[in-house]
Amino acid sequence: MEETLRWIFPAEMQKVFETVCLQQSKISEIRLRAMRPILIRRSGEEWFVEENGRLTKSPDPAAKISVKQLQTILDRACQNSPYAYEEELKNGFLTIRGGHRIGVTGQVVAEGEKKIRTQKYITGLNIRVAHEVSTAADDVLSQIYRKGQVLSVLILSPPGCGKTTFLRALIRRVSDGNPYGGGKNVGVVDERSEIAGAYQGEFAYDLGMRTDVLDACPKQAGISLLLRSMSPEVIAVDEIGEQGDYELLRKLSTCGCKLFATAHGDSLQDILRKFMLTKQELGAVFDRVVLLEKRDGKCQVKAVEALEDEACI
Repeated sequence: MEETLRWIFPAEMQKVFETVCLQQSKISEIRLRAMRPILIRRSGEEWFVEENGRLTKSPDPAAKISVKQLQTILDRACQNSPYAYEEELKNGFLTIRGGHRIGVTGQVVAEGEKKIRTQKYITGLNIRVAHEVSTAADDVLSQIYRKGQVLSVLILSPPGCGKTTFLRALIRRVSDGNPYGGGKNVGVVDERSEIAGAYQGEFAYDLGMRTDVLDACPKQAGISLLLRSMSPEVIAVDEIGEQGDYELLRKLSTCGCKLFATAHGDSLQDILRKFMLTKQELGAVFDRVVLLEKRDGKCQVKAVEALEDEACI
């Protein structure tokens, strides 16, 4: 398992990251900033990494990483072909083998005032370590079905509380079928290559036997393509963040498809304010809102709210 990350670190850094790679199953993030201590998030806690690979709570003995080493790690992640990843880098991240996602900061090369072409002179990398939790949605399955039919679900939480992990698990259980309903054809528009963890046509995650994935595809174009060609019964997207995303899904909800989507927010009221909607307007698109939280370092379901006049939990 650890080898899915070890390969991106240059030879001179193998000792520093040996322990990190061996504990990959417990680590969610590796933060690398130029000439700053190396940080990791392990089991919900922040740790520093020493030169010998040991973890410490103090930044004083922690190893630091140079600008040259950051660039080397990024080059290895891009398989020494950064131009092949230019489209991903302009969005600030790339997905590597194993489904791990690397966020990138540096000097932006812009085209005009709003369009980013790429980044250079890298100063920071955030390696988000991929984990598959196939049972994450099991406890709420009974609440997102009605008379054997799956409902449309919005998954809501603050950053880092497992929205995408929960979405993956939900897709798989609905695609394969479960005690509450038979298997459904699910179409996934994976705009940021994060839901399936796709790398050169291979998926890091099991999304079920009846799931079709459009990788690195814009939402609107992907939804249109799926409707034309794959006859989905459910369409899933990650991170709706703009009014235009909501309007797109509102129109889609009239096509007979059920919807799964995620969004950043601390509460149902938070998302209603963000999109300037009433509960009834949101309920025209989604039947259930699943609220996630992090408690004692673990991501879990806080509540499931019905968007119609019936109690859920």
